[in-house]
Amino acid sequence: MNKNVKLAVAGAVLAMSASAANAGIIIPAGEWTLDVNGNVNAYANWTKADHAAAINGGLAKAKDQVGEDQTQGINTGLLPSWLGFTGTTRQNDTDVSFTISMQPNVSDNAGAGDAKQPLWRQSFLTFGDKSWGSVKLGKDIGIFASDAILNDMTLLGVGANAGNSGVSTTLGGIGTGYIYAAWKGQVAYTTPNFNGFQATVGITNPNQGVSGSVSNGATTNVNNGDLYQDRFGLEGKASYSFAAEAFTGKIWVGGASYKVKSATTDSAAVKEYTASVADIGANVNAGNFGLTGYYYTGEGAGTTILLANGYDKTNGKRDSDGGYLQATYVLPTKTKAGIAFGRSNLDLASGESTSALVDKNERVTVGLYHPLTKHLNLVGEWNQIEATSHSGLKNENTTGSLGAILFF
Repeated sequence: MNKNVKLAVAGAVLAMSASAANAGIIIPAGEWTLDVNGNVNAYANWTKADHAAAINGGLAKAKDQVGEDQTQGINTGLLPSWLGFTGTTRQNDTDVSFTISMQPNVSDNAGAGDAKQPLWRQSFLTFGDKSWGSVKLGKDIGIFASDAILNDMTLLGVGANAGNSGVSTTLGGIGTGYIYAAWKGQVAYTTPNFNGFQATVGITNPNQGVSGSVSNGATTNVNNGDLYQDRFGLEGKASYSFAAEAFTGKIWVGGASYKVKSATTDSAAVKEYTASVADIGANVNAGNFGLTGYYYTGEGAGTTILLANGYDKTNGKRDSDGGYLQATYVLPTKTKAGIAFGRSNLDLASGESTSALVDKNERVTVGLYHPLTKHLNLVGEWNQIEATSHSGLKNENTTGSLGAILFF
């Protein structure tokens, strides 16, 4: 599997289980080498909700309309099932590749579940050389916050929002420790690897905002229609990977900046602002132990999805921050046991009234990830999710998940 597909498909699998880090199905084709790769996964989920509060931006499941507090579902996990095609060749002293992928998913609980639309998350080309770096053009995982999700152990499992009807995947730690990197049209340059140091900078599609007017009780967000921007989004990251005797690890920093404008028929309500966010993270492994720490902070960047709830139309930008800590240990059975705590905070804008807008989303995950074969991992997780609003409302849910993920 080439480097880009490993990132997008396998993610943190190298850190999670060496058994899943194999290349896909390699097919020589003249001057090209075709790599057919991906995964299939499914999980049975049992969720119990303790409250029924209406929290704008809260991720904990609430009781349903008739007060039922328990739900079950069979769903794809955080990583969607995947079928990818990558072609590579070297021509005129240049490495050239293309990647196209699709993500079919497990049916949800809705009546039309069998007709669920697949995702199309990758369509890009790259060219470059190890002497000067590489250029990527097309749609792929975002640059900012990508390392946060790719080092999250729930990438092999479920995490938050398990079994929701109508969703394509679960959330893992998205919104409870990091902002979703998303899949974006981009033009990006990655430097050569300088003894472990590497950096990527790029421009992305500007319209990454959230559509629709969203009421949070006392006020209304600026998301008053589609969000437009006068320039491309800017994203970048730099990392340093190291290995010393029994220690291996990676440290990274990143950031993003987007210029945002609201669309509304009321010219007086048009708002324009710059959203910015930065992060830092590290993953360290020593023998059977692994430790990951991550933190982000932003202005106008919102929570869960970039820009979502990041601005109040009367009082301006809202600050947000969050992060997660994760510890893992490989047992003698080769089962990887892990525990993680994550939290995402969203502050009120200066002068903004208290409302049912989310204040914080928290997650505790305990997971077991067992390599039954070289390609197949059995997964069991327990997740506790808690959402609290600025007005003191609270939702809590507990989810147990059992399933498997098969890489090829």
